[in-house]
Amino acid sequence: MSTVAAHFATDYQDARQKFCAAAAASGGQFRSYRNPTLGPDGGRLFMDTVRFGDDDAPNMLVLMAATHGVEGFCGSGAMVNWLRSGGPARLPKGTGALLIHGVNPHGFAWIRRVNEDNVDLNRNFVDHAKPYPKNDGYREIADALNPPTWDEAALAAAQQTLDSYAQKNGAFGLQSAVTGGQYSHKDGIFFGGHKPTWSNRTIRAVIRTELAQARRIGCIDFHTGLGPFGHGEIIGIGDPGQPAFARQKAWYGDELTSPESGTSTSAVVVGVVLDAFPQEAPDAEFTGIALEYGTYPVPEVLDAVRRDNWLHHRGDLNSAQGKEMKAYMQERFYPAGAKWAELVWARAADVIGKAVKGLNT
Repeated sequence: MSTVAAHFATDYQDARQKFCAAAAASGGQFRSYRNPTLGPDGGRLFMDTVRFGDDDAPNMLVLMAATHGVEGFCGSGAMVNWLRSGGPARLPKGTGALLIHGVNPHGFAWIRRVNEDNVDLNRNFVDHAKPYPKNDGYREIADALNPPTWDEAALAAAQQTLDSYAQKNGAFGLQSAVTGGQYSHKDGIFFGGHKPTWSNRTIRAVIRTELAQARRIGCIDFHTGLGPFGHGEIIGIGDPGQPAFARQKAWYGDELTSPESGTSTSAVVVGVVLDAFPQEAPDAEFTGIALEYGTYPVPEVLDAVRRDNWLHHRGDLNSAQGKEMKAYMQERFYPAGAKWAELVWARAADVIGKAVKGLNT
């Protein structure tokens, strides 16, 4: 196994151990926040942070892993490679770094995108005092997405419904209905929740604790599941007409994509975790992106999410079928083998470099 791939983990506890060891060796300030649930092995779960640089550093680089649980293997591996390759020591004067590992530790440990409440964190950062965004498309296909049984007949009937919707609304219309976020079906996929989750509340506390004195914040939130195998798409956040997006463009150039402009593999999403940064650190200039790594074709990735949702609500985790579904889920969001890991780190090193340069220009 290559040195790069060796820094990627086999499970949540392995990822946490690798991250904590690399953070300790790099000499950062470490904090842990315990999640109220346990992992499948009965182990405790944490959101861990490590901070580098002066307490009053005006520029802060932020790296985040596991907003979507199982996708945390990608961000964790990138972080450990950055730490082990001397990343903190190369930061310019006046620039610090904050690494947030295990944003959603429950999903990370259980090989799920969602958290302990079946909530997709990147749909949870909405104003819960206001009416939730509507997703009539999801309501139309909800039963097909989450069939009562996972067998040939039920899946064939469900596929007819989904195919019909795609014929009427196009393939991307179907993807938007499925993945855009919904607040009507608690047992469904891409559910945004009806209150701020533990991770939502905790990440806000982290921002207030670690970034209160920052004047410029550059954030990279690592994700997987969309796009060509191993390619890291730089997804811009927010309205392309806003100053924050102009900064994203200045930092990352023509590679920056935008869901709102239709140039991204991602549908338009509201209530993302990156929204918390300008809310909790309002005095800082915030420039955030999602770095989305491709794995397998979109239909397979969505199929993995549907299988996992069905398994946790209606299936048996310990059955042969359950174990097969979990293996399918992990592979779709964290492909095995050194090649993918090496592509992840090569791209991450480049994008982190752009962020550090952007913070200092």
